[in-house]
Amino acid sequence: MREKTAGDDRGRRIRRRAGNGGAGRLRPLSRLFDHFATAVTRWTGSPIAFSAACAAILAWASTGPLFGYSEVWQLVVNTGTTIVTFLMVFLIQQAQNKDSRALHVKLDELLVAVKGADVALAEAENLDDDRLLELADAYAARARRLVEHSTQRQRRDRGAEPEVGAARTRPARRPAGAKVRRHARSSWWQKQYAKQRRGGDA
Repeated sequence: MREKTAGDDRGRRIRRRAGNGGAGRLRPLSRLFDHFATAVTRWTGSPIAFSAACAAILAWASTGPLFGYSEVWQLVVNTGTTIVTFLMVFLIQQAQNKDSRALHVKLDELLVAVKGADVALAEAENLDDDRLLELADAYAARARRLVEHSTQRQRRDRGAEPEVGAARTRPARRPAGAKVRRHARSSWWQKQYAKQRRGGDA
């Protein structure tokens, strides 16, 4: 119950912080466009929308013999698909911008909350491409150094370990008397076999 209350309070603080921005004339229109774009992009990515599009194409193709596959018949589907594609570009871009902003907000929260993190990276999306490439190269070099350091440390740890496993994997030696007993047993059988053979020859 306490966790739920804390989550609700945090959500209210986030909404209050987001609502402190200046409200302009286009804010209701922007909100309406945002809701519309979100609903359309969710619906177009559903199996129902795909099935409806396939049904529309099949219906258009089935009317081909009625119109004699004329240019007007082809122009209908070409014009319709062009208009739908043109409008969907803006709706998809709006949805992607919203997802990108939400992702940046979550990452910024992690950067602020984690101790020792570079808080200046919270505004990395506002930097130029050259600066972003420099940061990417710097962090890639840092990651390589960490990997090399970890590898060297593992090698040192392995070299310092005593060779206990090697002693365990060696096969156990047979006692000295076992070989003698085996040799004596084999010689006894040879003597018995020789006696039987001599008796048979006699």
